[in-house]
Amino acid sequence: MPVPTLNLLGAGRVGKTLGRLWHAQEVLQVQDVLTTSLASAQAAVDFIGAGHPAHSLERMRPADVWLIAVPDRQIAASAQALAAAGLPPATAFHASGALAAAELAPLQAAGWQVASAHCILSFAAPATAVQQFAGTPCALEGQAATLAALEPMFQRIGARCFTLPSADKLRYHAAAVFATNFLPVLQATAEALWRDSGVPPELLPQLRATLLRNAVDNLLALGPAGALTGPAARGDTALVQRQGQAVAAWDAQAGAAYAALSELAARLARDGRL
Repeated sequence: MPVPTLNLLGAGRVGKTLGRLWHAQEVLQVQDVLTTSLASAQAAVDFIGAGHPAHSLERMRPADVWLIAVPDRQIAASAQALAAAGLPPATAFHASGALAAAELAPLQAAGWQVASAHCILSFAAPATAVQQFAGTPCALEGQAATLAALEPMFQRIGARCFTLPSADKLRYHAAAVFATNFLPVLQATAEALWRDSGVPPELLPQLRATLLRNAVDNLLALGPAGALTGPAARGDTALVQRQGQAVAAWDAQAGAAYAALSELAARLARDGRL
């Protein structure tokens, strides 16, 4: 049976990672890659190990599967442009965690099968993401027939697939933001507070490594409620208030975040869950 062809509209970190995995496992045959420039398309092709950089959408060949891996704000416009290109209907999906398959409505109206597929993994570095991908949960949403076709494609590169209702995508993706995207922000805030309170800068890497490693180890071993420590967990509301005021005097937004997170920590300590 011939390997289905894949075209990429956009090939940033997610597109590169998935393209390389599918190519390496011979799940999909990477064909044409279109990005913001020919140079970046060539770089994506080089990383994936297959495919041809495309000069324009009009120069792209028909494919069995299209991954629209552009930024969220560009998905709808990309779908509109692809629908207007007059290519034979195929399967198209985007990789946004927050947006539903409805962003591809112009393609669906033109007879395409559409869906969204979001993998819960940090794609900060594609080479690392390729190594970490096996076992990654992947949320599939969209037309049932499309999901039935996509699921084995993701399973063959090690994904653990599940279906997600369209109405829940924003909350689902917000959870991923809490779990991963906010961690660097919290760490940067902590280190800025340490620097401004007189901690020697040369000690910051040690604090980062030790505290983060211990926190993750405790979280994995004990779960969120069991790993929770600090004044809010102890019910020391007076200290929470004083520290919140001190942080707010240093930075108003950081103070607001401290207050909100302390309220959530107190709820977790009291109820064992949020």
